[in-house]
Amino acid sequence: MSLPLGHAALGLTAYDLTTNAGEVSVFRQWKVLAVVVILSNLPDIDILLGLLYSGNGVLFHRGPTHSLLFACFFGILYSICAREWKTLPPIGFSYSFLLIGTHLFADYVFTDAPISLYWPFELSMTTGFQGWEDVVHSIIFQTTNDITIIMLCATVVILKRIFRLDRIFCLRPVFVKKTNTKN
Repeated sequence: MSLPLGHAALGLTAYDLTTNAGEVSVFRQWKVLAVVVILSNLPDIDILLGLLYSGNGVLFHRGPTHSLLFACFFGILYSICAREWKTLPPIGFSYSFLLIGTHLFADYVFTDAPISLYWPFELSMTTGFQGWEDVVHSIIFQTTNDITIIMLCATVVILKRIFRLDRIFCLRPVFVKKTNTKN
């Protein structure tokens, strides 16, 4: 199971690979860093909702919040909010959707439990019970997958920066607008 650190690492890596983050590190821009981490972990808001509603963190887990529709809706919502409130980092729909999508990707690939990727046409929910103590314990002590994910993500970012792979391979064809420059 991927936990908040693993989801954050995947989101930061995706953001680094698809933006000009190599020129200015995302770690130097605390607001961007915070938004990337929040959007990368947003689908797990269902755990908090389950805990608040019934004390069971898996009551709604991997339901509608783990769907493409959720990623689209909150990608649009964040991009509108960022356009309206200038204090938010200007992360558009494509990046917002990508960051939420990294969470869906991690849960789909690194876990055995299904996700509701095509909700409302399918619904897969986690069964069982996890109270507050169980959730906190798993976040703190069950980080085996997260360590692997973090190491792989760090390796990808380091290789990109060492070999300037963004200039060799076009790693950001969809998300970066080309601008006309005067020569």
